[in-house]
Amino acid sequence: MNLALFDLDHTLLPLDSDYEWGQFLVRTGAVDAAEFDARNKEFFAQYQAGTLDPVQYLEFALGTLARFPRPQLDAMHRQFMAEVIQPAIRPSALALLRRHQDAGDLTAIVTATNQYVTAPIARALGVEHLIAAMPETDAAGNLTGKLLGTPTQGAGKVTHTRAWLEKLGHTLEGFERSHFYSDSHNDIPLLSVVTHPVATNPNATLKTHAAAHGWPSLDLFND
Repeated sequence: MNLALFDLDHTLLPLDSDYEWGQFLVRTGAVDAAEFDARNKEFFAQYQAGTLDPVQYLEFALGTLARFPRPQLDAMHRQFMAEVIQPAIRPSALALLRRHQDAGDLTAIVTATNQYVTAPIARALGVEHLIAAMPETDAAGNLTGKLLGTPTQGAGKVTHTRAWLEKLGHTLEGFERSHFYSDSHNDIPLLSVVTHPVATNPNATLKTHAAAHGWPSLDLFND
């Protein structure tokens, strides 16, 4: 058995699910448009520049989720999946996932986006294992707005991936072949510790880094 890890946003999806969730909340009137949209765009620009403070962002994102009782939040997420995510799922991404799954690879999505937003997306993509930022919930299942543990961003992806593998009785080094597909230079730490890093729909910084290190590049959304 080999290992296949995938970033989510702009890797398996041609969009950023966290950003689009925020835009969905604005569009449907669930949050104040002017205030939320400005902060959401500011954080997205910081992410693209590699300057985002992940804890600060997650507290903002999870604090927004905590405003809504869980039944209302879940109904909103179902609408988000139907209107935004499902139409964005591409055959090329599904084919790449299925190729690894059919080969018997242990497959997981490793994303900095929180687990509440991404768990239904992982299910829609047919991926059982998800490593994502974990929101705290109360006894009734409502989100509290707090983060459990540490962010799954940058070097944090390496830490969380190793912890996940340890729970399954594996180590990263125990796989003969380990793949990680990502679009972002923010994921260079995890790309650097697998045997087969693949710059997937890479941004300019990752594309340059990949070329310098002899990593292959993949343009997944040409279908």
